[in-house]
Amino acid sequence: MFAKLENLELKFEDLEQQLSSAEVFNDQDRYRKLTKAHADLKQVVDAFRRYKEMKQNLADNKELLGDSDHEIRAMAHEEIKAIEAALPDIEQELKILLLPRDPMDDKNILLEIRAGTGGEEASLFAADLFRMYTRYAEIMGWKVEVLSASDSDTGGYKEIIALIAGDKVYSRLKYESGTHRVQRVPATEAQGRIHTSAATVAVMPEAEEVDVDIRPDDLRIDVYRASGAGGQHVNKTESAVRITHIPTGIVVACQDEKSQHKNKAKAMKVLISRVLQAEQERAHSVIADARRALVGSGDRSERIRTYNYPQSRITDHRINLTLYSLDKVMEGELAPLVDALVTHAQTEALKAQADAS
Repeated sequence: MFAKLENLELKFEDLEQQLSSAEVFNDQDRYRKLTKAHADLKQVVDAFRRYKEMKQNLADNKELLGDSDHEIRAMAHEEIKAIEAALPDIEQELKILLLPRDPMDDKNILLEIRAGTGGEEASLFAADLFRMYTRYAEIMGWKVEVLSASDSDTGGYKEIIALIAGDKVYSRLKYESGTHRVQRVPATEAQGRIHTSAATVAVMPEAEEVDVDIRPDDLRIDVYRASGAGGQHVNKTESAVRITHIPTGIVVACQDEKSQHKNKAKAMKVLISRVLQAEQERAHSVIADARRALVGSGDRSERIRTYNYPQSRITDHRINLTLYSLDKVMEGELAPLVDALVTHAQTEALKAQADAS
């Protein structure tokens, strides 16, 4: 591990030298690539340098144990205890930082939320989930753009698809895919009985055209008149777009915009990400058991979390974590859940790495 860290530090220093040259700065494409590589290494190199500094301090203080001054020996002894107590934590941090990175972690995401069992109450819960993720995105400084939405009669969502863009969005939200279950008294319930309903969440890394090879011949594009609210425009213009990816059978429709061109662009963005996800799932099918061991399969049919309103309780079933702060979570304070899921995944990855070695 330490030989690898030494090599990474040398690579980091080489990148710093390259970035300081005027030649590189004048080549903006190369400068961007080097800047990204430098940023990717910075966290692990900083941690390694802290580790080396602590080890040096430990050695220095051990030498002071032979000093003739009693006070100096006592101070050295206390320093040694403090350093030895802190070393395991930084060693664990270094192991985690050296784990293979998910190449998708830096990407933006497409967030799809659909009402499941429970009728109108499920659609209201889907809207609550979308609001929760939107608030979390605001806290994280991310941007949210709704690509497509199908409203329910009571102000909820039958389905909503949004793009969330920002720093390492996928790395934070990739464990949200699955079935989210809610237990609460619906507003329409006269007798105060608790109902259970559900919504499904799918989190996909935003795909760029370079990530997926989609040929024009593989697409069937249909245009039609939009349905629903929209006044006379809806009845006169074929602005809605439906795109079918023939090899996979994936279909995406968009009618939110008045412009056919804008609807086509939004539909293509969703389609490309869904095709990328399908390709990834095929590629990863061989190691599906290992992925499932991390934080569950992430399948939409899997119940991953329960939101119990009467008890203000939220439980993530994959890691057996229960918090009694449902109101805060629904206001976007997702960090305790997200951090716990990330830590669990890292711990399981370290175990798998240790077993393999």
